[in-house]
Amino acid sequence: MRLIDRRLTILLASVSLAACATAPAIQTAAPAGVAPVAAVAVPAEPVPVASLVQEVSIPHQKFVLENGLTVLVHEDHKAPVVGVSVWYNVGSKDEPKGKTGFAHLFEHLMFNGTENLQGDYFKYLQQIGATDLNGTTSFDRTNYFQTVPTGALERVLFMESDRMGHLLGAVSQGVLDNQRGVVQNEKRQGDNRPGGLVFYEVLKALFPEGHPYRHSTIGSMADLDAASLNDVGNWFRDKYGPNNAVLVLAGDVDVATARPLVEKYFGSIARGPVNNPAQAAVPVLSANSSMVMKDNVATTTVSRYWPVPGLLDPQLVALDVGGSVLGGLASSRLDEVMVRNEKIATSVSAGLYAFQRVGVFNVQATVKPGVDPALVEKRLDELVADFIAKGPTDDEVRRASVSEVAGRIRGLEQVGGFGGKAVTLAEGQTYTGDSDWYAKNLATYASITPDAVRAAMQQWLTEPRFALTLEPGQRPPYEEAKSVAAKGGKSAPKNATAAKPGPKREVPPVGTLAGLDFPDVTVTRLANGVELQYAQRAAVPVTQLALSFDAGDAADPANARGLQSMVMTMMDEGTTSLSSQQVAEAQERLGADISTGSSLDRSSVVLSALSANLAPSLSLLGDVVKNPAFDAAELERVRTQRLTGIAQLQKDPNGIAQRILPALLFGANHPYATLAGGDAAAIQRFTRDELVAFKDSWIRPDRMKVFVVSDRPLSEIQPLIEAEFGRWAAPAVPAGVKNFSAIPARPASPRIVLVNRPDSPQSVIIGGQVTPADPRDNIEALISANDVLGGNFLSRINMDLREAKGWSYGVRGSAQLSEKAVPYVISAPVQADRTGDSIKALNEQIGGFLGTKGVTGEELERTIANRVNALPGQFETSSAVLSAMMSNDLYGRPTNYQETLAAKYRGYSAGSLDAAIRGAVNPEGFVWVVVGDAAKVRPQLDKLGIPVEVVQPR
Repeated sequence: MRLIDRRLTILLASVSLAACATAPAIQTAAPAGVAPVAAVAVPAEPVPVASLVQEVSIPHQKFVLENGLTVLVHEDHKAPVVGVSVWYNVGSKDEPKGKTGFAHLFEHLMFNGTENLQGDYFKYLQQIGATDLNGTTSFDRTNYFQTVPTGALERVLFMESDRMGHLLGAVSQGVLDNQRGVVQNEKRQGDNRPGGLVFYEVLKALFPEGHPYRHSTIGSMADLDAASLNDVGNWFRDKYGPNNAVLVLAGDVDVATARPLVEKYFGSIARGPVNNPAQAAVPVLSANSSMVMKDNVATTTVSRYWPVPGLLDPQLVALDVGGSVLGGLASSRLDEVMVRNEKIATSVSAGLYAFQRVGVFNVQATVKPGVDPALVEKRLDELVADFIAKGPTDDEVRRASVSEVAGRIRGLEQVGGFGGKAVTLAEGQTYTGDSDWYAKNLATYASITPDAVRAAMQQWLTEPRFALTLEPGQRPPYEEAKSVAAKGGKSAPKNATAAKPGPKREVPPVGTLAGLDFPDVTVTRLANGVELQYAQRAAVPVTQLALSFDAGDAADPANARGLQSMVMTMMDEGTTSLSSQQVAEAQERLGADISTGSSLDRSSVVLSALSANLAPSLSLLGDVVKNPAFDAAELERVRTQRLTGIAQLQKDPNGIAQRILPALLFGANHPYATLAGGDAAAIQRFTRDELVAFKDSWIRPDRMKVFVVSDRPLSEIQPLIEAEFGRWAAPAVPAGVKNFSAIPARPASPRIVLVNRPDSPQSVIIGGQVTPADPRDNIEALISANDVLGGNFLSRINMDLREAKGWSYGVRGSAQLSEKAVPYVISAPVQADRTGDSIKALNEQIGGFLGTKGVTGEELERTIANRVNALPGQFETSSAVLSAMMSNDLYGRPTNYQETLAAKYRGYSAGSLDAAIRGAVNPEGFVWVVVGDAAKVRPQLDKLGIPVEVVQPR
């Protein structure tokens, strides 16, 4: 279900593991050709959706404290981690007039320390090795979540209880001012994207004045400017009591352990006022309405919006399935007609965005360049009307239901995060008062009928709707914050707090933390010599399989950037026996997901299959990989889509920067000098013969390895893979060869490349350099050192530009590993009026860190603790294990590499980390790309004393 829950996130720590290790401990099976292959029964039909629903189960226990806190506990002992999620039954729909954005602003404030844990909460969470840590706000709720090692459960329960009951004494005027600036930069970051202002207009058109869903969760600049400490205190007291919250613990825990701890830390928090979430009727528009918006977009998009019922309505599933059939599935009605057959749109979509009280049903088409938008609008309306009148077929409903259930099964492998078990239970309890709501909801998907879908469509999509056309042009003037527009300051003392702190509470110690038990990897071969690596994970009945080819973007000739990605895109656009429509339908019937992709060094085709449907899913995968049709008509369609995508990237500030930086770092002809999206001129001229020739040279069994993570044993998996790929022979043509030319010398002094993007409220800054680091030689020391400089939320550059100065929503620096090179790249979206100041601040932080202000004792302790303690959570899921297996192979690591990391990390000193990053990164070696409004930005840059070159988007 595509719930429109704008993820207004706190930036979270990103972890990148890399390096060589000691000798591997590999389980080696005999090559498949040595022993007979066991026969495997192949089911004639996919497993029915009703049977799949039975696979989805989250058994749990519930108890309620005297103060009203509802607690749910689910046991899952597959890994020594616990997902902890706290949902507060308050969101932006509960904000009164003049206080928009308060719920989300408060989400930020609740990460900035409490009366007993001063400073940023990420500091304490990283020390215990938390993963999947974040907080989000929607129209209907605010939540905080983290997955922690089992031994740290008591500590994190103390932290969440301190956030719930002991916060206001730590909320100072300085903290409020800073987080106000951070939120306003988060708003700028979203608004700055092409089409970033559309959602505001949709809400105003669908919901009348005074309706709780009329304003966006992010709020207005004016209301954020006006927020006071008194407002903050009253909002917290009214909304964040234990009786307005749900606490979920999912993972390596039981009720006998959980209940005493919850009572100990939450039981003394006083019950608060009862928050009765705002009621909201589904509005009915008086008549059709329309609007034309202009923005920095490449082509026109036409949309239709209807207000419809929300999560609590019996028609929820019917509306959702109707959206999937109409425009949500890859095989949807709109895709088949407007994109594949008539080719008048480059993309289409339809779907239900469900909130607690109401929903929005949206239908949208992006107009193919050169086509009259009026024609697309007419055809879109005709197809919607036809669907309303006739409804879906039995097969369409089944495919939509299977796709939904399969997605739920995959998501529930995770105990925490954005969509795991804890979130699933909390959502039902918070919104419906029933923690088993997920099961009843899925049962409805299994039993939904075409008649029910048609009835829902006829009831709601025949009501008046709002039509919006977004076309290329000048967007309206931007509503800036008062603090920027007038340079105003707040008069209240920075140390003033929202309340007097209460008595001190004792912070509990962290218990014993378990180490990582990475699954054993078995390495074997198919009859044709193809290597197969296998690991078993039994948490969910799913098989993840990747075919990895030694190709990637680096296989593109310098004059044909985008050829490899075009080939990979075309792989699932039809085979010699199935059309692209039929390939999409087959995946949906099976609940399978076949995706193609690439990195700089590898091209991949990945299958995520329900293990019950593995045999037919593998058969479909084999057809896609071995027999792509490269149909001429499909090629022209995909070509147009790619060219439209490139044109859009050239309008997007991040896309512009990403297309420019690689050539600046590597030189125009190097294999790594890629262009995001590809070279438009080259894509325009690619022929079918070129695609076939590339496929024959690169996407072939002698350049392939197979990686599998499954709940099924290798004895069951390998015969199926053998049957599909064991006899695949390489074509007679020679295999491709990459030509790695020399990388240009790193600059001795910095320079700035400026791209003018008028009227941008925010500037995107990306700085990079190619380091001499070797991805196979102790690279984890460099990455650990970078945790301190730029690698996670608590890094120096993020804490400076975001938390101290409030100029950015988040800043990152990363060593970006590839097989032949390791660039170091910094990304910093900042408010436009602070562009020059931000580059100056970045240079000061980088220069200081690489000079005399290296890793401190506290930073070393925190970094090592985080890297060691987070390992079990990082590899909780089968997809994470699969990715690790593929990375180990790419960088020549042993298969048990992840289990060697803890000892490596514990062996580091501040001096060894300083040496690693100082030997790799030169503070004077950066090329800075700035995408912003040159009229505002150029004068700031000229003051820096760094040469500035103005270029056009590529």
